[in-house]
Amino acid sequence: MGIEQEISSIREGIAAGRFTNEAAVSQGIVLRLLHALSWPAYDTQVVWPEYGLSGKRVDFALCHPPGKPIALIEVKQIGQSDGAERQLFEYAFHNGVPMAILTDGREWNFFLPGEQGDYGERRVYKLDIVEREILESAFRLRRYLLHDDVVTGQAIRSARDDYQNVSRERQMRAALPKAWGKLIEEEDEMLLEILADRVESICGFKPEPDMVSAFLKSDVARGPLKIVPPRPGRSTGPTSPAQEAIAPAVQLPAATTAAVSQQPEPVLAPDGVGFRLDEVFHPSRTAIDVLRQLFDLLDKRDPLFAERFMSLKHGRSRRYLARNRSELYPGRPDFCQEYAIRLQSGLWMGTNYSRRSISVIIELACGVTALKFGKNLIVDLGK
Repeated sequence: MGIEQEISSIREGIAAGRFTNEAAVSQGIVLRLLHALSWPAYDTQVVWPEYGLSGKRVDFALCHPPGKPIALIEVKQIGQSDGAERQLFEYAFHNGVPMAILTDGREWNFFLPGEQGDYGERRVYKLDIVEREILESAFRLRRYLLHDDVVTGQAIRSARDDYQNVSRERQMRAALPKAWGKLIEEEDEMLLEILADRVESICGFKPEPDMVSAFLKSDVARGPLKIVPPRPGRSTGPTSPAQEAIAPAVQLPAATTAAVSQQPEPVLAPDGVGFRLDEVFHPSRTAIDVLRQLFDLLDKRDPLFAERFMSLKHGRSRRYLARNRSELYPGRPDFCQEYAIRLQSGLWMGTNYSRRSISVIIELACGVTALKFGKNLIVDLGK
């Protein structure tokens, strides 16, 4: 099976919540992709698990010649890799290993520890194999991890070329308007929180997420987004024709209007706020109560539901469902106290969500069950 087919299969497994811990990520994703990239995953002198460095251990060392690390791989549970690069850097830098890779199976972060700058600046590339096109994911994995290229040093040279490629600035400037449109389209939770907090600081009252969401979609909030060009005399490096085509500043209104217009109409239950599951209607008082009841019901139907759901990547840092309420809103203890409820299972669920966000969470939950959103599960979150 080629690497493109492996990536496609892994993406399906991630969506279904099959990789519930680090061991599952290591065996079901990392070793699988290394094998597809021609690494002899069975040879523990070449793909060395639990490699010891200075009294510490790293999940995998890729070795050439056998026993001599040329790249280190640290594996984390899906959605739990933030902040793990410091220790990995120390291992690689102090032992002269030229490349370090941090992955949770879904996101792959490629670093050159010997370069200058902070951890983020020494990251060559961040690849999300779920968000990126399969062909792009395969290209990047081959570029940095193909066995023959790592052994000959070509992979390191390619990584250094990418690190030094100043045209990345042009690409980032071109992507900013698209990213802003995405934040509004997807009702990014962090954006809603920041805006709501600022409103509260001005008038003393904090708006609900749905009010903030409605404002962001209004014409008032959709002014043009200006991308400031580089200062005169500052080189941005050579670009391809495709990059030149996307370089000019993009006006936000058209991009945002198109994004919002593509949002599907909500599926409504005929009985009011609540949800209909297998022809049985469950009435609810509010949209968040719909989510609470549904989580309780799915947990009763399937004892492994919560484990699979929690193994998925949720928001940027928050968790929609967690064993400890402090995990729901990292860095916001006030939110953890005010916007959290305990389910019948003993797990904690966040409550500071707009209706759009609740709909996304429910669709995410359907992905790890046999339920089809809009077919045997019909939801009405009200207006």
